Amino acid sequence: MDITTFSTITAFLFGSIVGSFLNVVILRLPKEDASIVFPASHCPVCLKNLHWYENIPILSYLFLRGQCGHCHTKISFQYPLVELCMAFLSAALVYQYGLTIPTAGYFIFSAALLVIIWIDIYHQIIPDVISLPGILLGFLFSFINPLVLWSDSLIGILAGGGILYSIALLYLLWRKIDGMGGGDIKLLAMIGAFLGWQALPFVIFASSVSGTIIGLLAMIKQKKGGQTRIPFGPFLSLTALAWIFFQEQILFVYQLYLSLSFPG
Repeated sequence: MDITTFSTITAFLFGSIVGSFLNVVILRLPKEDASIVFPASHCPVCLKNLHWYENIPILSYLFLRGQCGHCHTKISFQYPLVELCMAFLSAALVYQYGLTIPTAGYFIFSAALLVIIWIDIYHQIIPDVISLPGILLGFLFSFINPLVLWSDSLIGILAGGGILYSIALLYLLWRKIDGMGGGDIKLLAMIGAFLGWQALPFVIFASSVSGTIIGLLAMIKQKKGGQTRIPFGPFLSLTALAWIFFQEQILFVYQLYLSLSFPG
């Protein structure tokens, strides 16, 4: 087994462990006065503490057949899914960037985005306790990240927050209702901090297109018309993750589009 394969497999296993912890964060962070450390992992229904063999990422869910080992309540598929997602993200980062500083920073960033995706889906909020420290951490990370200049990170923060704030303000003035939460604004600022301003055009465009498509489908299904609300954070987060892994391909498609649209 070569070192790259070994590192990737190790990263997958480590990511699954971190994913198990992220499930705790997703469950407890939105609750007031809830600790993400105490009490120990337990069934949310019967409150029985889980044995060590019930806490093995991914495998325990399969071993228990998706049920609590004590009260047999069905366990949400979210748990193994989050563990798998973080495992694959971790492995993909190590495979693409190696054991480098960018991998470490983007690992933390990816974990934060994964938590934001699920919390925003369930509660339609993006916790400030993640986004605000994330903006600062992303900016500080740019000083040691060879892929993003600190100036690009700073512009990303100002442009990311400013663009969505302007859109939200215009929508409020036009429709007299809030069309975008402050959490989305802070999230885009965090994305700009970690990825630089260069990522923002793609993130805004791709998330807007995908969000519009899903929003229209939701309007048809829910039959609420303009009152239909869907969280925008997951679309911003997923497109930010896409930029991390497919930046070169995205820029290639963009350059190809420009060359075809404006030949010569």
